[in-house]
Amino acid sequence: MATEQFRELVLQKGTVLAIDDQKSDLLVIESALSDMYQVITTTSPEDALVLAKQHLPDVILLDIDMPKISGFELCRAMQNIPELSFSSFIFITSHNNASIETEALELGAADFIGKPIHLDICRLRVQSQMLIKQQARSLHKAYTLLHSEKNHLNTILRSIGDAVIATDNNECVTFINTVAQRLTGYSEKESLGRPIAEVMNLRDASNHEPMRNPLSIALEQKRAVAMALNAELMGNDGTCYRVEDTACPIFDMEGKHIIGGVIVFQDVTASVAMSTQMTHLTHHDQLTGLPNRVLLHDRMLQAISLSQNTDIMVAALLIDIDNFKYVNDAKGHHLGDTIIKHVASRLEGVGDAYTTVSRIGGDEFVILLSRCKSYSYVNQIASSVISTINTPFQLDDQEHRLTVSVGVSVFPDDAQTPEQLMRHADTAMYKVKNDGKNGVSFYANELSENLEERVSIEQLLHQRLEENAMIVHFQPKFSLKDNRITGMEALVRMEGHNGELMSPFTFVPIAEECGLIKSLGKAVLEESCRQAKKWLASGTPVKVAVNIGASQFNEFGFAQTVKETLAEYGLPAQWLELEITESALIQNITSAKKAIYSLQQLGVSVALDDFGTGYSSLSYLKSFNFDVLKIDRSFIIDIETDKQALSIVKAIFDLSNSLHLEVVCEGIETQSQMQALKEMGCEYGQGYYFAYPKPAEAHNELLLELIK
Repeated sequence: MATEQFRELVLQKGTVLAIDDQKSDLLVIESALSDMYQVITTTSPEDALVLAKQHLPDVILLDIDMPKISGFELCRAMQNIPELSFSSFIFITSHNNASIETEALELGAADFIGKPIHLDICRLRVQSQMLIKQQARSLHKAYTLLHSEKNHLNTILRSIGDAVIATDNNECVTFINTVAQRLTGYSEKESLGRPIAEVMNLRDASNHEPMRNPLSIALEQKRAVAMALNAELMGNDGTCYRVEDTACPIFDMEGKHIIGGVIVFQDVTASVAMSTQMTHLTHHDQLTGLPNRVLLHDRMLQAISLSQNTDIMVAALLIDIDNFKYVNDAKGHHLGDTIIKHVASRLEGVGDAYTTVSRIGGDEFVILLSRCKSYSYVNQIASSVISTINTPFQLDDQEHRLTVSVGVSVFPDDAQTPEQLMRHADTAMYKVKNDGKNGVSFYANELSENLEERVSIEQLLHQRLEENAMIVHFQPKFSLKDNRITGMEALVRMEGHNGELMSPFTFVPIAEECGLIKSLGKAVLEESCRQAKKWLASGTPVKVAVNIGASQFNEFGFAQTVKETLAEYGLPAQWLELEITESALIQNITSAKKAIYSLQQLGVSVALDDFGTGYSSLSYLKSFNFDVLKIDRSFIIDIETDKQALSIVKAIFDLSNSLHLEVVCEGIETQSQMQALKEMGCEYGQGYYFAYPKPAEAHNELLLELIK
């Protein structure tokens, strides 16, 4: 030890107890040591025992030859005192006898000092014992701290949430904490000394092939190693866990030699399951469990890629449930969801192993046929979809019948990408909708052109409504008896991009599909009331009839909207008539009755338009209190040549008279038609024979001449 450390240890005060029957010797000892230590002296063995217990000396100097009790006997007595177990004994003797030295050493003597006592020798021998004591204390303190730290670390390793296993450099387990015991299925007793490959039975989760333990690799490559992401731990009890870990070698103090290794791992089974579930939710519809739009797009890409440069086709069938919105609104979303799941279940039974059934939102599904060799197969699947969905089914003890519109697009004939497949299938599906629904249509280029035209018209509709630029023409209604004008029907027009007026048959259906029909209807109603008020103010009052769409009529508070519009333009209700078709009534008969009653309470007359074209017109005449009945032009056209048509019109007249309804015949185009209707007793009519729809100002002169 270096001199500086030696001096530091020496300078630390120690306690020396000296016992000798010769006071002179005690004085020599005190003289030699008092400047360095606390020195306590006594000539009495009895007092020595008391002083020893009191001061717990580091070094005890004992004279062997004392009259009452020998140094050996006193040493034995002191050694029986537990508190003195760390004290060192140095015997003082004038003897040079081997047997005495032997006995002293057997008693545990640390050293000897001969008589007469030499000051320097005395100092050096006590210093040596003190140094040994100091080193022993330091060592004990370091050991205590090390033991405490070891216990602390051991507690941490046993209480942390991660599993920890340590090994020696032969990969045999030297430590395993509680978590690791639980996951491996091995107790601490069973684990210690076993190879880690035996305790940690790792395998590949994807194929269950054995996997090398990362700790083996870490020891071999002398670096930290992480476990593969797909690692699975098979516990001794048969339980499987998905695990992640890090393994590191343990080096000696100098950092040169590996003395073992440690692996820290954790159970990520729940995390993997959650990740798998989240991936499933990301790629599947939550209601039906079918692949969603994201997964469908991925499978389309794969199918197209695999079909490149082959004779295999890929077909996308876009399926839309007809009139599902009405079912959802009338019966509630709970039943609607049940129907969606029922449809999904039926569609899953269509196709083969290479078929993907997907729900892309709302009431729309897509069937992807990945390996088609002919159009006949695609048509067969499409027909199967129609027949499968058309089959009635029971829900909540009620029978339900559904129809679907199916649009088909095929790679590579009419689409090259998933986006084109979807877009073209959507175009084909809308053709089915326009043709009456419940059918199948294959995409063709002309359909795309029609779709582009439809989009252009929809954009123009938005623009014209925002500009308040919709045009309303009026067609007069005449009395067949005296040829006077008895009313006007408002008919909407829209100016196209080229300045020509577009027929309502072109843009009204599009307005219904894209949700603009209410805004369009409101604009026509307001313009009609404004013009009716203008005619009234100019002395040519005439009742104006306005066609009301189904969605507009069934909108909550429609009667109140009419009332407010009349008030806004100052038009008395008697000069307004609202024409309603059967489609507006079938959605909710009870609400329709209330709405008609509310309108009539305002003083507005209500007409049933296009009578005879619906499947239950007679039941409506019985259920609703209409003011006017308008016979559809399809009956009027044939009354000159078709006796059956003539008989039907006569029957309608008779029925209307019994119900006290005013009857108006639409679509009169010839004098002979007008004459035949007049002879039948028809009082009112309108059509091209009398006048074409024109702007309001074009009728002013005629109104002055023919107003009733």
